[in-house]
Amino acid sequence: MTEQELQQLVEDISLKSFGMKFRHKARFNPRLRTTGGRYLLHSHDIELNPKHLELFGLDELIGIIKHELCHYHLHLQKKGYRHRDADFKLLLKEVDAPRYCAKIPHAQNSVKTRHLYVCTGCGTRFERKREVDTSRYVCGKCNGRLKKIKG
Repeated sequence: MTEQELQQLVEDISLKSFGMKFRHKARFNPRLRTTGGRYLLHSHDIELNPKHLELFGLDELIGIIKHELCHYHLHLQKKGYRHRDADFKLLLKEVDAPRYCAKIPHAQNSVKTRHLYVCTGCGTRFERKREVDTSRYVCGKCNGRLKKIKG
């Protein structure tokens, strides 16, 4: 699917499902890794992950487009456009848009434990991605000293 075909698809879905025009840009962004798409608040553009089209097909892409258009139209109407807002949840149901998209296998950024600390008082283990200054920080449970085990 080309960028022009994507733009036309988004405009068609906006008119059919929402009864309003989409007046901004829709484009593929191959740098998106863990999300199906995103609505940009400042430019009002919509970016979509091309991998969702490749892996899951057109129906999944249409669902993602509807989801992002919910953000788009609610934001422009100055209504609650965030995931937690009642306006957003209601509009999702009205247009039959999914709340979440399918997960791309192996796309999640896994958090790897690089540093392991143990409390000398209660024995609680703390796994951290970043290094902790043991002279400054103590155990949150018993205020015991932390001892670095790994990293």
